[in-house]
Amino acid sequence: MSRNEVGVIGGLGPAATVEFLARVIRWTDAQSDQEHADLVVLQHPSIPDRTAHILDEALPDPGPVLKADATRLEAMGVVAIVIPCNTARVFIDEIEAVVTIPVVDIVQAAVDDTMASFPEAAKVGILATTGTIRSMTYHRALEAEGLEVVAPGAAQQERIMELIYDQVKAGLPPDRALLDGAIEEVASMGATAFVLGCTELSVAAGTWDMGERVLDALDSLARRTVTLAGCSISAS
Repeated sequence: MSRNEVGVIGGLGPAATVEFLARVIRWTDAQSDQEHADLVVLQHPSIPDRTAHILDEALPDPGPVLKADATRLEAMGVVAIVIPCNTARVFIDEIEAVVTIPVVDIVQAAVDDTMASFPEAAKVGILATTGTIRSMTYHRALEAEGLEVVAPGAAQQERIMELIYDQVKAGLPPDRALLDGAIEEVASMGATAFVLGCTELSVAAGTWDMGERVLDALDSLARRTVTLAGCSISAS
């Protein structure tokens, strides 16, 4: 298998990118440094907030910065671009328009893995930023596969945003009860599989045992990255 450099537009947020890199290592079957993935990482946390712009288009637009970063990475010779941020999926069409290399769709990667991991599921619960929920990216991708999608109600969604913004992004210890409450609510709506569709939730859940019914989109992206880099996927 040929080796390739994969570009990473990171910093969305910074801790999520660090967690992503750790998962790329975790998902690589390697016995030496040389068997790990070659990555070109732009840790760019000053990119405008994605959810803020989705909810209010008058606020700074991250699209132009994401496009500039993508063209910068392509000029460095990477074969593909990954973005460890689910909410940034909203801007993928803009990014793809300015480069000739693939831009990996984290949402579709997670949906593909959801279909493979939970073939019997009819209803999937999505835990994500309000920007991701409002943009309906997961809804459209899962519904295209014939699945019904449920998301937390307004009160639980506020608690998810508290976990994401007031705790993880603020560098504070995450409160598992905020996530568990949202999972319990969507489970009460009939969801039998659950997707962590925000990389800050991935950071928070990184040391928690979330059980077999929770799929983490960051793992899906990490595995795609390992493969694109020409490395071997670990079985665990």
